[in-house]
Amino acid sequence: MPLSLAHEWRWREYKMSGNMGKNRTNTNVSLFANSTKNIWTVIGASSAGTLIEWYDFYIFGSLATIIAKNFFPQTDPTAALLFTLATFATGFVVRPFGAIVFGRIGDLVGRKHAFLVTLLIMGFSTTLIGALPTYEQVGVLAPILLLALRLLQGLALGGEYGGAATYVAEHAPTHRRGFYTSFIQTTATLGLFASLGVILLCRLQLGETTFTTWGWRIPFLLSLVLVAFSYFVRRKLHESPVFVELKNSGMASKQPLRDSFCNRANLKLVLIALFAATMGQGVVWYTGQFYALYYMQTVLKIDFVLANKIMAVALLMATPFFVVFGALSDRVGRKPLMMLGCFLALISWIPIYKAMTVAATQEGGPDATTLTLLIFAQVFFVTLVYGPIAAFLVEMFPTRIRYTSMSLPYHIGNGVFGGLVPLIGTWAVATFNNTLAGLYYPMAITAITLVLGLFLLRDSHREPLS
Repeated sequence: MPLSLAHEWRWREYKMSGNMGKNRTNTNVSLFANSTKNIWTVIGASSAGTLIEWYDFYIFGSLATIIAKNFFPQTDPTAALLFTLATFATGFVVRPFGAIVFGRIGDLVGRKHAFLVTLLIMGFSTTLIGALPTYEQVGVLAPILLLALRLLQGLALGGEYGGAATYVAEHAPTHRRGFYTSFIQTTATLGLFASLGVILLCRLQLGETTFTTWGWRIPFLLSLVLVAFSYFVRRKLHESPVFVELKNSGMASKQPLRDSFCNRANLKLVLIALFAATMGQGVVWYTGQFYALYYMQTVLKIDFVLANKIMAVALLMATPFFVVFGALSDRVGRKPLMMLGCFLALISWIPIYKAMTVAATQEGGPDATTLTLLIFAQVFFVTLVYGPIAAFLVEMFPTRIRYTSMSLPYHIGNGVFGGLVPLIGTWAVATFNNTLAGLYYPMAITAITLVLGLFLLRDSHREPLS
């Protein structure tokens, strides 16, 4: 979409709002008066589905050490874990392709249709993982089938997040957009929390031997029930009012991929979003949540149950801050909070992980309280960066190509740069025999984003959607 056309559309929206001469922060409040009456229904249905998709996606990562034992030969346990993490990472690497496929559908057909399809694909692929035969039963076919289903999970998630964030943002008034979209931002952490909770419950009820043998399948199979419920709720939603108005006006994109990536002005925004925002946000997220969990289990040798309890409590403590910082970003802007989160993570990771090592090697056993606080600090950094970023990305791109344009940099930043953190970190520790070596990769990526973000990012939190 040429910039002149974007400005024209923004001006039309401004005139339609009936607020000419008034503060621009309220320009789309009247325009969306009807839709905001039901904003909590929109948020609830969108968030529930997205949470379930994250739950499905992260069960795999939360059970990586057990999946390694069931789907790969055990002649070398470290290699088996690395193969499992590599399979886990493929789900992240393929997410950008899902963003392209479902982003195009979302910009052509509608946001609602796209994230209904992604929900079904995610649910069925996750359920099937719970029914797969093991390596002992079918040999090399087991990891091949596991990889195929993991790729489907990645494709589905690649289309889900952009649709849900766009859908909520397009229902929200300008001055509350960060607050409302922050509820979508809680879903990734709550999905991880839910996966840990279900896993711990099954593990404690069944015992270690039974859970390792077949009980690990229950969290995957449960997905079928959760997805059916979410699909039923989402079916009742109406299409985004902004998208409906755009389509009725005849200004919707006919070729969203070309308009997103072949238009130089928009391509520049996509690249800025990737390297100056989502790349750093992705590694902060996966270092503070997934890598921290693997570090406790594989490097510090903390018991599986205790490590998951520590992570679950830290996630629960930190989750409200997604909403706090999302709301705060409506007042101070998205950029200051996101850059602060990157800066704090960059200067704190090494001291935190050194402190985790000390806390894990106490004479009386691991100091769970200290470890929980140290994990909480890392997730707190995540909330600073991640809480405002949905609103930030939505505001960067025009409605006619928003789904496609925002989804690709988000999923490359999170799926590729962020999703590779556990694999690269675990490999680096094993290769260099240095427990802190796993931090060098996320630190480098975060530093790049921090520098670029300070110079290239521009806040538009007080402007109506174009």
